[in-house]
Amino acid sequence: MTRSPAPWLVALSLLPMTAHAHPDPARFNATAFASEPAIVDCTLEDGSTAQCYEFTVPYKPAELEIGPFCPSDIDGEGGLWDWDGEEAGLYKLDRAFWEMLAAQGYKFYDEDGTIAISDPGSGARPTADHSCLMATQDESVIITMRLPVTPVMAEDATGLGTVAQVGVALDGVPIFADAPSVLETGHLPALDVCGGHIDPGGWYHWHATATDIDTIAEHEGVAVDCGAVAQDPTAIFGYAFDGFPMMGSLEADGTKPEGLDQCNGHVGATAQGETYHYHASPEFPNLPTCLVGLTAQDKFATTAQNGIGAAGFGGAGPNGAPGQGGGLPEGMDDAAKTLGVTLPALLDALGTGPRPDFDAAAQTLGVSVEALRAALPARP
Repeated sequence: MTRSPAPWLVALSLLPMTAHAHPDPARFNATAFASEPAIVDCTLEDGSTAQCYEFTVPYKPAELEIGPFCPSDIDGEGGLWDWDGEEAGLYKLDRAFWEMLAAQGYKFYDEDGTIAISDPGSGARPTADHSCLMATQDESVIITMRLPVTPVMAEDATGLGTVAQVGVALDGVPIFADAPSVLETGHLPALDVCGGHIDPGGWYHWHATATDIDTIAEHEGVAVDCGAVAQDPTAIFGYAFDGFPMMGSLEADGTKPEGLDQCNGHVGATAQGETYHYHASPEFPNLPTCLVGLTAQDKFATTAQNGIGAAGFGGAGPNGAPGQGGGLPEGMDDAAKTLGVTLPALLDALGTGPRPDFDAAAQTLGVSVEALRAALPARP
């Protein structure tokens, strides 16, 4: 049986080759890079060789003010969270939110109203059943990212699960998919009011299109003031790891996008001309749910001791504490499902070190070493 091509492949085939807009280093903020971008040889997901832009960025932009994250008590100033339990929605981390979670069996504070706070990068287990996760920044961390110079369409779209690597913003900040659910881990990796937080490795990253978070706030009815990032729903936020632009919820001319595919993208006019591009949605997280192009096999690495992109397989936080968004390698949630165990149980068995004891982990989980290794994603 002949297989029909994906809709985006049909659309792109009708455009001139110049319509495949590539990542443009000149469009990034002048202070985004730790060193000048370079073009290097790379290998794409399908094994084909290509050339990639290599971007090296610091742990966060020097001029970017981040926070607040976890408040010290239920009346303190906190950030945001996208709750997916009963009464789901986007919330400010205030008294009403904490009391709502407590009524559902997730109590994050003591009798004095003090919030239990844990650092997922410390290697220590949270002492409370439910804690607000807030990692410590490490100014020494350098992040290296690679994007194809010329985007290449994939035969099938690639889904973006929990904390999947999505792309890089024009300010140089990495972009990741939704953070792990409190329902899975028991702990809450607080986001600031612009939709980002610090990875256990000590570097900052986005979990939303920060330049269009006002649209989410209006849609969700939440009072958010992301004063650290200029809001513009028509602007390019950054580039996905497949090389295609990521825009706000509106087109460059201010109109509402039409004909969006399953990844929330389409072919249309951008500041770089007519090309495929993604759009932010009005719901949180407002990022693409999948990527239509191929990404580089070695697209993300850091000099951090743990977290996503750290040397070795490790970097997962203590039991339930991967939720800071960086301690969870892409595909770990699928690995847990394949093995028939919970995500916290899998992470707890693997531990926080750079070299897991697979024999001990397999014994703890009640599976074979072969099954464990086969289920786990490749090392970053």
